[in-house]
Amino acid sequence: MEFDFALVTQCLPLLIKGAGLTLQITALAVGIGLILGLILGMAQLSRHWILHMPAKIYVDFIRGTPLLIQIFIIYFALPNILGTRIDPFVAAVTACSMNSGAYIAEIFRGGIQSISQGQMRAGLSLGMTYGQTMRYIILPQAFKRIIPPLGNEFIAMLKDSSLVSVIGFEELTRSGQLVIAETYATIEIWTCVALIYLILTLSISQLVRLLERRYRLSDER
Repeated sequence: MEFDFALVTQCLPLLIKGAGLTLQITALAVGIGLILGLILGMAQLSRHWILHMPAKIYVDFIRGTPLLIQIFIIYFALPNILGTRIDPFVAAVTACSMNSGAYIAEIFRGGIQSISQGQMRAGLSLGMTYGQTMRYIILPQAFKRIIPPLGNEFIAMLKDSSLVSVIGFEELTRSGQLVIAETYATIEIWTCVALIYLILTLSISQLVRLLERRYRLSDER
């Protein structure tokens, strides 16, 4: 059986469009997840149980259940409670954001805890408040250390976003499924889809390495 390059070339625009939607979902999910993760990570480090416990329960629940189930809950179960249909794009971004936020919370928590307690004491001794010390001293240092795991989270979410194809959202994987349903070119299309994912993940990995190098050079100056 010969590989049909002409068919791949013909279907490539549709797959590229799906890849664009995949990147859009991933960027929104990780962007919202950064905000949610920072809040949850800080809450987990709080000494007040009213902040610590809900954050820990949320993180443990999300990390302990499959993203696919979370997508089903948002898209199929939640509309029964709200009494209205949820758009597939909204459901996809919501589920992926909630999932990413839980993992990023652990990344932030680990990054903050990796900074010496002496940094916090030094900031407080200079008359800064806890919030000011965290904002101007602890978080900037922690952020530099968590760039690699944040990059890994972005790549993981990029690949996991393929799960939203189960609710009919036409990202890269779903686009591939639709093309195969019309052409029956299973090998050609899935190979092309895999290569597009590979190109995206390698590009992101390179960007993360460049960002790491930039921060490392700024620290050496």
